Amino acid sequence: MPGKTKAVRVQHGALPYRIGPDGAIEILLVTSRETRRWIIPKGWPIKGLKPSKSAAREAYEEAGVRGAIGSKAIGSFVYDKWLLEGVSVPCEVGVFPLKVERQHKTWPERHERETRWCSPEEALDLLDDPGLRDVVAGFVARLEARKAAE
Repeated sequence: MPGKTKAVRVQHGALPYRIGPDGAIEILLVTSRETRRWIIPKGWPIKGLKPSKSAAREAYEEAGVRGAIGSKAIGSFVYDKWLLEGVSVPCEVGVFPLKVERQHKTWPERHERETRWCSPEEALDLLDDPGLRDVVAGFVARLEARKAAE
């Protein structure tokens, strides 16, 4: 219907990463609960928490990781979120970098999702969403440029 657009819902996501002993960047991906596609931890805003803190909470609940979360989003992407009623709504996910300091052995959704540490190249291959791939690729390029300048 021309002129009719659905309101975009907002979610907050974390891009968990670490620097390996060899200096290589590693990205942590999780699977979605329903389709088992590789994604980043993300979810609805949590009342009383800033967007970055909401993203950090999702990273703990979905992947068992804690660390230093960036206060500014490194980018965003839009995807179609399927709701229980069988309808989809467009969601814009603001993505915050999370430098992982600890990965717990147990966490709330450990039996519902898989997690995988991978190289940036592998992460980009595993991610289906082009917008999310762009955010990850841009972040990795900035991190590598910063490392090269040190």
